[in-house]
Amino acid sequence: MNFKKLSNTGLEIPEIGLGTWNYKGGVEPLKAGIEQRATLIDTAEGYYTEDLVGEAIKGIREDVIIATKVSGRNLAYDSVLRSCEQSLSKLQTDYIDLYQIHWPNDSYPIKETMRAMQKLVDEGMVYYVGVSNFDIDEVKEAQMYFSNYKIVSNQVRYNLNDREIEDDLLPYCIENEITILAYTPLASGKLCKTDGLLKSKKYKVLSEIAEEAGKTPGQAALNWCNSHENVISIPKSNSVERTIENCGASGWFLTKDQIQRLNEAF
Repeated sequence: MNFKKLSNTGLEIPEIGLGTWNYKGGVEPLKAGIEQRATLIDTAEGYYTEDLVGEAIKGIREDVIIATKVSGRNLAYDSVLRSCEQSLSKLQTDYIDLYQIHWPNDSYPIKETMRAMQKLVDEGMVYYVGVSNFDIDEVKEAQMYFSNYKIVSNQVRYNLNDREIEDDLLPYCIENEITILAYTPLASGKLCKTDGLLKSKKYKVLSEIAEEAGKTPGQAALNWCNSHENVISIPKSNSVERTIENCGASGWFLTKDQIQRLNEAF
């Protein structure tokens, strides 16, 4: 497993994490991923998987990195503090490595949301703060009201089929050392297919490159995603087998030519 720095912090995180949105796999796939050194687990109060993650990390809390999120419906100052306390309880821990705002919500002043985040970091309940689904202006505004610390990450949709962030958000995050946590990096499973969808030209290219690398299409797609310097992927799988396969997307590199061919095909 390859590791990358989380923003400009000293924390090294695996470039393949474990997503838990719509997760129904129980603790075994998560434990299998951790054994493969995919030690970053991403959850959220709105996923209703924090209890499960808490069970999966019993006895190994210091060996894993927990990322969770406060709902965009709970961004008032007191609500943020209350949501964090509830997440800590469900996760059975006394600190959260990365606490993220799940999505922006104009109904709540971002100044108050970030004031609550600052308090959580000040008190050691949260180590680092990130955002999710924020555009550039929203990141800038949140950072303006988080003056004592740095927003270290932005969790957004990114995969071969959905490359919108490359227009401006990805370059901005690279320039400002903000790590991108790519959710749905396999396009809800479309990039794992070995038949059917492969009839289209772009999927044939993905299949060919995967074969050249001695990997699966899903592994090649994840490796492409992580070829960007500040991007890590957080795929979700309900099975041990697929979780181990996802972890096998790290530890090797597509060639520049293969990356270029994928860029052109998609």
